[in-house]
Amino acid sequence: MALNAAAEKQAIIDLMQKTTVEVTPGGAAKVADFRDLLRLGCTVYVTFLPGSDFTDTVATVRRLKDEGFNPVPHFAARSIPSAKFLEENLASLQGETGVTEGLLIGGGVNTPVGEFGSSIEVLQTGLFEKYGILKMGLAGHPEGSPDISPDNCALAIKEKNDFAKQTDMSLYLATQFVFEAEPIFVWERNIRAAGNELPIHIGVPGLATIKTLMRHAAHCGVGASVRFLTRNPMNMVKLGLKDSFLGKYVNAPSSEPSELMRDLVKGIHNDPDCLIAQCHLYPLGGLKKSAAWMYQVQDGYFELNGKSFTVNS
Repeated sequence: MALNAAAEKQAIIDLMQKTTVEVTPGGAAKVADFRDLLRLGCTVYVTFLPGSDFTDTVATVRRLKDEGFNPVPHFAARSIPSAKFLEENLASLQGETGVTEGLLIGGGVNTPVGEFGSSIEVLQTGLFEKYGILKMGLAGHPEGSPDISPDNCALAIKEKNDFAKQTDMSLYLATQFVFEAEPIFVWERNIRAAGNELPIHIGVPGLATIKTLMRHAAHCGVGASVRFLTRNPMNMVKLGLKDSFLGKYVNAPSSEPSELMRDLVKGIHNDPDCLIAQCHLYPLGGLKKSAAWMYQVQDGYFELNGKSFTVNS
């Protein structure tokens, strides 16, 4: 049965309620006080970029914790030199912050800097459990990965599900951002049929210019969604991105990803077994405006129109 307008609006609100956001240590340094942008208790991922110093991650996690948020540090397997290095940093992280959740990714480097080539190898050290991590996000790739073959992506999902049966940690899959919902649902059905039981957190692009979105999408290997975005300028209009694809408008701010959100809630409603549990908002155009939009949606201050919706000004 299709959702009526009231039920669809409530479904959007419900899906957005637990939405998480993220910040880099460099970006965090430019924020005077996160309490001016985010509501207390918000889960904030602290990204780890190749070549970064993990002490910057620890400092950012400690600051977010002190300001009343739930920080989640990123760990990048291919950027970890050794198990000894990981243990030292986990000990420091726990001693200073007491965090209980992390996000572990393979990491976007071609050659591992140390002994770990994949996230499953890091998980198998048992160090996260030893240092009090109770919940761990792991990468899922709905549109493939520039670093991993399709067969290895499928194998990684199986290995993560197998590991979930051996650990007391609660595991989930976290995806890169997407511009359209259909590839997400195709991927989710396929991995579920192959045995996936882990809940999924879907990446949603925040408010940004087309130029910014395309730059991040190319870097992250967001394949099918990029093709969707560029195959016809009318797709920009459908997404609420208006004329940003065209020359002088390339730096104009995009509208919110509202059509994507509507498609997500409809797809979840139509498949009761769907494992999509919540969203993660990538604030690619800046945390302030993406967070403001997120809270407008969470509070129901928006109106459905056509295939999209508009937040109240």
